[in-house]
Order: sequence, then C-alpha cells, then structure tokens
Amino acid sequence: MQVWNHMKADDGFAVLQGLLEDAVWTALDLFSWLQEICGFIVHGPAGPLFAPLESSVVLPCYVDELLVMEDLEVEWSRTDSEALVHLYQDGESRPEVQQQDYHDRAHFFTDQIQHGNFSLRLDNLRAEDEGRYTCRVHSQQGSGETVVQIKDVERLLVSGSDRSVSAYDGEDVTLSCSVDSHITPEHIEEVSWIRTDGDILVLLFKNNKTLPDSSDEQYRDRAELFTAEIPKGNFSLRLKSVRIEDKGVYMCLVFAGGLSANATVVLGVGFSSWHVAVIFFCFAAGSGAVLLFCSLIYYRSKNTDTSSIIWTLQVSLVFCPNICMFLAFMFWGFTEGSLHEAITCCALYILRPVMLMWALRYLKYLQDSLTSWIRFFRITHELTVLTVIVYSVFFAYGWRISARERRLSSGICFGVVVLVCLFLSEVMRHSIVMRTELGDNMWVFTRIMLWMFSFFQLFQLMYSFGLSYPVFVILVYVQPLMLFCIPLLTHLQARFKCLHRRWITILPIIIITILDIILVIYAHLTILEREKEYLEWICVILFLEVLKITVVFEYCVLKHVLKEAERSRVQRRRRRRRQTEASQQESNTLARCNEIMFMFGAVGLVLLNSVTLTAELILKARNGERVVKDLRVIVFPSESVFVLYWLILQMHAYLRIVTTGSTHNQRNSHQRGQLMNTPQTLEMEILSAADPDVSQTQT
Repeated sequence: MQVWNHMKADDGFAVLQGLLEDAVWTALDLFSWLQEICGFIVHGPAGPLFAPLESSVVLPCYVDELLVMEDLEVEWSRTDSEALVHLYQDGESRPEVQQQDYHDRAHFFTDQIQHGNFSLRLDNLRAEDEGRYTCRVHSQQGSGETVVQIKDVERLLVSGSDRSVSAYDGEDVTLSCSVDSHITPEHIEEVSWIRTDGDILVLLFKNNKTLPDSSDEQYRDRAELFTAEIPKGNFSLRLKSVRIEDKGVYMCLVFAGGLSANATVVLGVGFSSWHVAVIFFCFAAGSGAVLLFCSLIYYRSKNTDTSSIIWTLQVSLVFCPNICMFLAFMFWGFTEGSLHEAITCCALYILRPVMLMWALRYLKYLQDSLTSWIRFFRITHELTVLTVIVYSVFFAYGWRISARERRLSSGICFGVVVLVCLFLSEVMRHSIVMRTELGDNMWVFTRIMLWMFSFFQLFQLMYSFGLSYPVFVILVYVQPLMLFCIPLLTHLQARFKCLHRRWITILPIIIITILDIILVIYAHLTILEREKEYLEWICVILFLEVLKITVVFEYCVLKHVLKEAERSRVQRRRRRRRQTEASQQESNTLARCNEIMFMFGAVGLVLLNSVTLTAELILKARNGERVVKDLRVIVFPSESVFVLYWLILQMHAYLRIVTTGSTHNQRNSHQRGQLMNTPQTLEMEILSAADPDVSQTQT
C-alpha cells in the first residue's frame, strides 16, 4: 500500500513537470511567431508632445536594431484622417506624394534612417496640426508602427478688453492686456504698448524689465505696468492722469519665441460731471453778466419811467454772476484746483456782492432808487470776513508745519485778528448813527485797532513760518508810524495856513499809501519766501492791503462827514451855491468814471475770470498740465485794480474835505446848527464828498 502511494506521488510530480515544460515551450513558440510577424519593435515618445505655435517639433520614431535598407519603407500619416504627411520609399523621401498642407513643412532626418531613426520634423507648427500621427515601418525583417500625439500647440494668445474703456479727464485708467500661453514670462522677449493713430510708444517691457525712458515724452512718468502681475502673464497698462488728447486706440504687442501677437484697447476720455459743472457755471456767469449789462443799457436808454426795472437788473448784475463764479470755483476745487486756491477764490466771489453793493451808491443814475438797507453793505465787511478766512488758512497750515512751542502764540495772534475784525465791522455798522461827541475817542481807538490788525497778522505769520529781523522792524516801528501820518497831516493842516495847499496834501498821502503797500508786501514775501505758494499768497495779501487802505480812507471821510453834519443846513446850502460850472463838469466826469469802473468790476472781471477758468480747464484736459499754476495770480491782482479805483475815489473825497474844509472851519467855526442827523442825511453827505454833484441833486 505504501509502495502504491509512493508510485502515485512520483507520477503526479512528473505530470506537473511536463505541463510546465509544455507551457514554456508554448510561450517560446508564441514569441517566435510574434517575432516572425512583427519582425521588430517601433518606439515612439513616452507621452504627448507640446510645442509653441509656428515653431518646429520632432515626432520621434525609431527601432533598436538595424534594418536592411533594401525595400525599406517609412510612412507618416494622420491617424484620424489617414492624410499622408510624408513618405520614405526606395531609399529616398517622396515629398511629391505628401498632402499639400505638409509640403515643405515635414522632413525626415535622411542621414539617420540607416541607423534606425525614422523621426519626422514638422516645421511652422499650426493650430490644426494638433492630433495623432502614425509612423509605419516596413522592411524585409517585418513591419511595425507607433503613434505620436501632438496634444497642445502652444498658442501665443494676447487678449485685451472687449469693450472700449472710458475715463474722465484727470483720472487713472487701466488698459487690459493678458498673455494666455504656456510660455513663461521669462521667455517673453518684449511687450510694447503703442498708440496706433500716431505710432507712439507708450511703454516698453524688454528683457524682463520695464524701460520707462523709452516712452514718448507725453506718456513719460504716466504709464506703468503692474509689476506683481507680470509673472501671471498680466501686462495691463496703468495710465495716470489721463487727458483728453489721450483718447484713441492702444495696441499691446507681445513677442515670444519667434511668435508675436497683439490686442487692441479703445480708450475714450471725456469731462467728468464736475468739469461740466465748472464749464456750465462759468458760461452762466459770463453770459449772464453780458445779458444783464445789455438789458441795463437798453432800459436806461428808454425815456419812460423804468427805475424799478433798472434797480432790479442792477441788483441781479451784482449777485447772479458772482454766485455762479463762486459755484464754478467750488467745483474747480473738487477736480483740478488746490485747496487753498479754491478756498480763497470762493471766499472772494461770495463776498464780491458786498463790495459791488457798497459801490452802487456812487452811481448817479441810481440815486433815486437807492433803498435804506443798502447802507448795511460796507467794504469793511468784505475786508474782515476775507481776512479771517485767509488767515485761518494760514493758521491751519502753520499749525501743521510749525514747532509745538510756537503753536500757542500763533493761535493767540489769530484770535486777536478775529476779534479786531469783529470790532471793525461793528464800528462801521454803527458809524452812521454815532454821535460826534463820542466820535473823536472812537476814531482814535479805531486807528489803534487798525494798527493791531496789521501787527497781529504779521506776528501770526512769523510764529507760524519763522521770524525775520527786517519784518520785525517794519512791524514794530515803520508801519505804526505810517498809519498815524495821515491823521497827523490833517491836524497840522488845520493849525497852519501854509499847509493848505492841495499838493502838500496829495503828495504825502500818495507816498505813504504806496510805501505802506510795498512794506507790507515785502514783509509777507520775506516770511513766506520758503513756501511753495508764496507768489499766490502775495497776490491775496496785495488785495487785502489795498482793501484795508480803502477802509482807512473811508473812515477818514466818514469822520469828517460826521463833524460836518453838525453844522447848520444853511451853511451847507451856501457852500453848495458857490459851486462853479467847472466843478459841475468835474462831477459829471467823475460820475462817468464811476459807472465805467463799476461795470468793469461787475461785468469785466467776471468775464475775465470765467474765460480764464474755462480755458485753464480745457488746456489742462488737453495737455495734462496747467498753464496757470494757480488762478489766484490772475483773480486777486485784477480784483486789486478794481478796488484801487475806489481807493483813489476815497482819497479824492478825503482831499476835497481836507483842502476845502480846513479853511471853511476857520471862517465859520462859530456857526453851528442844532439840526438832528438821520442815517439817510449822513449817507448823502458821504456821497457828496465823493461826488459834489450828488449834493446838488438833493437841494
């Protein structure tokens, strides 16, 4: 039994061994059979191929053993369409049989075929070359094939904005340009932004860096790329402070690996709503002033009674154009103007109606239409309010730049300036109804306040911007002396007959006035010379100084008128009857000059500044730079010319009072009337001092 079992185990092992041997031989026979069929193995790439558009790519195809060249045939074709790409047959390539699309683009490495290399070079790669290619090899040893895939042709795609880009003048704008490619930014040779209408180079990116110096002059320092976005293929252009002339078509041109592509962006530039508002209010101010002026001339030429219409037109001419210019400068400050420029110009134009209403009383054709409330409009109000605004700007600016220990002193000086302004406004408001007994003391105190007015103005600036020794001398010694020279001259003329000559009065007053303006301008120029806007501020200070001297002479005239009002009405009538025909002619000439200068201020200056502001806005939008760096250099000097005429008019009135009143006082000082004075009576006395013909019309 054990023997039988042993024999069975040996037989099983032999059977298993036989089966294994049969399997091995079968596998060997199968391999031999496959080798006989294929003859050899054709190799291709390990995976899909990627190549840039318009570049060259090699499609690998080779065998490991040398093949007999006789009867060797190699065929490359498209797998999807069986289109013949190239053929090697009878020991040479056969370009005449290849499809036309691949003619002169597909090439064998002829010298490598004998070494078993049947690779194909495909030049000038196109997008439609994507797909599968089959390499078939036939020889006496057999045949074989492999498949090569061109999966993605790397296209150099440059995309911009699908819509036109709109921007307002002065804004920053971004023109989109992105490169969608497998090419890394390091391999991008050049990116250039070009304005197509003039072939103007806006910005150049080359060798991995931006070259701003290569930009055209009008785009230099205004065009830049987003550096952090360049590695992502984002070459968008940022154009700063666009101008009207920047509108047009811009091209983003990209060069990489022998490839080039571009994208275009249309840029439109227009005025913002703020700019339109500036232009609208400038046009409304200029055209409105001209229309009101023409209407005024028309109704004055009519013979019918149109006094109410003339008065309405006159008041409208005073307020409407100036309010429009105020709004224009306000919107200008929101867009192009500087803060200080906008504040001072707006303050001037909102206060100009005060000056013009004050000047209405010197227009002869309106004497019958003047209302009682017009006397509340005084140039003192314009002076004080504008001074507070200007020096509050100085105070705020000086607070930021001055040392901490000087801020308190500067604040105290500014507070005193505000208090003095309030005092001067109240004095002038109550001056018409002030009694003579209190007048002398009040006028002395007023002169002291005027000296303090200038004194603390300069001290505030010195604490804010630094102290200068020449300014200190002017401040402490020179200006107070000059301020008291005019009243001293009047006092001396009243005591000494030899000083009653007209030229003795005129010459010192003119010299003192001019010297005062020069010294104040010099003092401010010395203090502000290190500031960027010193010239603009000097123009503002010049206007304030002329306005202040006008107020001083108005006070002097008012003082003498108040004293003159104490005399009897009979005495005034006798003096009026002694007026000659020459004085009548002089009065008519003066009245005509008053009308001309008033219209110059009400119409001419509004036209000048509205045209200047409109032109500045358009030129800034066109050229990107302002022609006039600050409009204060035009607005305030021209306004100073207007105020200077009324200063001369006040000086003329003062000289008439001094030269004619001093002799009259000595002759008739014993004749005093007891007539009570009304505000309307005193107002007409002031007018008669400036224009003698006014007194005649009232008798």
